[in-house]
Amino acid sequence: MKKLSGLVVLAALALAPVAANAQAAAEKGKMLYANGGVRLGAIYKVTADGSAQIILDGRLVTVPGNTISAADGKIATSLTKNELISSR
Repeated sequence: MKKLSGLVVLAALALAPVAANAQAAAEKGKMLYANGGVRLGAIYKVTADGSAQIILDGRLVTVPGNTISAADGKIATSLTKNELISSR
C-alpha cells in the first residue's frame, strides 16, 4: 500500500508543473491577443483546465488552454478571431 501511495504522490508532483503552466498563461483581466496580434478582449474568467473565457462580439467564448501562451508580457492564442467566432 505504501508503494502505491508513493506512486500517486510522484505522479501528482510530475503533473503539477503542467497544470501550473497552462493556468499561468491566462490571467483574469489581462488582454488576450489572437494569432497575428489582433486584440480580442480582456480575459473574463480562467477555468480549472487553463482555458480563458472572453466576451467576443457580445458572446462568451471559451479559448482552449492548449492554444494559449505568454510571450513578451502578452497573452496570445494560436487561433484567429474568425476561428473563435466560428467555434461558437
